Amino acid sequence: MADQIRPLQPGEPAPSFALAAANLEGTISLADLRGRPFLIGFFRGLHCPFCRRQVEQLAGLHPALRSAGIETVAVINTPVDRARLYFRHRPTPVTLLCDPDCRTHRAFGVPRGEFLPEGSSERPEWPHRATMAQFEAARINPAGVFPEPLQPMEANVVLNASDGFELVEADKAILADHGTQLVGHFLVDATGIVGWAQIEARDGPNGLCTFPAAAQILAAAKNLGR
Repeated sequence: MADQIRPLQPGEPAPSFALAAANLEGTISLADLRGRPFLIGFFRGLHCPFCRRQVEQLAGLHPALRSAGIETVAVINTPVDRARLYFRHRPTPVTLLCDPDCRTHRAFGVPRGEFLPEGSSERPEWPHRATMAQFEAARINPAGVFPEPLQPMEANVVLNASDGFELVEADKAILADHGTQLVGHFLVDATGIVGWAQIEARDGPNGLCTFPAAAQILAAAKNLGR
C-alpha cells in the first residue's frame, strides 16, 4: 500500500488492504468487503479513550447501518493479540481490524501529526507540521464530557482513570510510535469508491478527539450512492 499524501476524497477508490481481525478468524480485505457498502473508521490504539468510546458508538449504530445494507469496520492501531484480549471482555458487532503500523491509515490519507523541532524557522502547517506550543495550548471537551475543556493529554489521563483503563506495554509502545496519529472515517460504496470522508481536527488542535456524531454518520449513509 502506498502512502496517500492527503485524505481520500469522495469519488476516489479505496486502496486495497488485508488486516488481521480481532473478533473474527483470519484476515479481512477490501476484496472481502467489495459488493456491499461499508463504513470504515481508522483509530489510534486502545490507549486513546476517545477512540474506545467511538468504537462503542459505532456498535450502537451497527443495527441502523446494517438495516441500510452498510457494514461497519473499525481499524485499530493495536497489535492483534492485545486487541483480542481487550475485546474478548467487551464484545462488539463491529468488525475489528488491527493495524499496529498504521499502514492502512496512511493509505487512506489519514494524517499523522509531526512536531517541528524547538526553534525551527519552518512554518507550521497543521497537522502535518505543528509546534509543541500549538498542541500544549489546545483545549478540548468533546460532547461536553468534562466540566471544562482540558489539554488533550490531560483529557486522556482523566478518561482512562475514569474507565479504569491501565496501559500495558503494548499500549505504551503504540503510543510512543504513533501517538500523533489522527482519526478518519470513510463511507465506501459497493464498488469500492469513497462516498464520504471525515478527518479529525482538520481545522486545528482544538478539534482533537471530536469525531462524527451518530446523526452525521447516519445522514451520510443515507446519501451514499446518490
